[in-house]
Amino acid sequence: MNSVYIGIDTSNYRTSVAAVDERGHAVFQKAVLLDVVQGERGLRQSDAFFRHSNRLPEYLRELLSQIDTASVKAVGVSERPRRVEGSYMPCFMAGVNAAGILGSALDLPVYGFSHQEGHAAAILESHGSLPPERCLFFHLSGGTTEALLCSPDDNGYSMEITGGTLDISIGQLFDRYGVAMGMPFPAGRYLDDIAYKALEDAGFDPKAVAGTGVMPKLKIKDGYFNLSGAETRLMKYASSCSNEKDAEGVTAELFVSIAKLLTDEAAYLSDRYGIKDIYMAGGAASSRTVRRLLSAFKRSDIKFGDAALSGDNAVGTALLAKRVHETGNRNSSK
Repeated sequence: MNSVYIGIDTSNYRTSVAAVDERGHAVFQKAVLLDVVQGERGLRQSDAFFRHSNRLPEYLRELLSQIDTASVKAVGVSERPRRVEGSYMPCFMAGVNAAGILGSALDLPVYGFSHQEGHAAAILESHGSLPPERCLFFHLSGGTTEALLCSPDDNGYSMEITGGTLDISIGQLFDRYGVAMGMPFPAGRYLDDIAYKALEDAGFDPKAVAGTGVMPKLKIKDGYFNLSGAETRLMKYASSCSNEKDAEGVTAELFVSIAKLLTDEAAYLSDRYGIKDIYMAGGAASSRTVRRLLSAFKRSDIKFGDAALSGDNAVGTALLAKRVHETGNRNSSK
């Protein structure tokens, strides 16, 4: 009988459940964004918790109907944003509660991980891949922009922050600008489509994107950078924008600036720590425009993995449950 491992992740904006087999291949996954009112830039934690709690029974019923429950060996769940003391968000308790009930009902061990570790596993361990002993891992999501030294351990992944934003995240920059331009939240995917088309028309040559004067030059210092200045200028532009063609140019310039920033950051940290394995995950890393631009900047050493696994998902959490259960080096919460 093949072994199956279940994963649950309830981030602030996406409800996710998944199952992987003994080879590390996803046999089921469902990840659905939470609804956000038009014009709003997010959800309160209480609202996110309530919506996750309402969705999870249906999603788990669907998952269990498509696998042999007798083959399930363990459940993994994202229980906090990061694996550091004091890291906590109420929305993750919806998944923790569901995982506890599922574990009790099926007499299964339940393993808790951080949401960030799930992102790493989804890219580094999918399809049965073995994670590198040490790598640079960029977590680029709606609320996080961090560069980390990442290594697998008995509990999942040890991560040490080595760089990233000092204020808002890349995802927040995309979302706030997009919402100000009248797009639904989260707005990154809509901006991505606009930027991709504009850059495609320019042959994806970053130098062919005309400077609009809106975006400031983004610089890194000791591995860190600021994005709030770019936000201020983009929001000012959004309040007075009336030309769709100009807006396309500004959006393309925004993505070129972010891709160049990530290129500079990767080069700096790779040289500083002598690490050549560089991975990027998170919602912003699923952008096809960012991926294409990094290729144009000749950064073939940066790996992304499947775009579907870059955003919030429970596949990584299921893969973590598989690894720690098979090694037997960690006790479950059961």
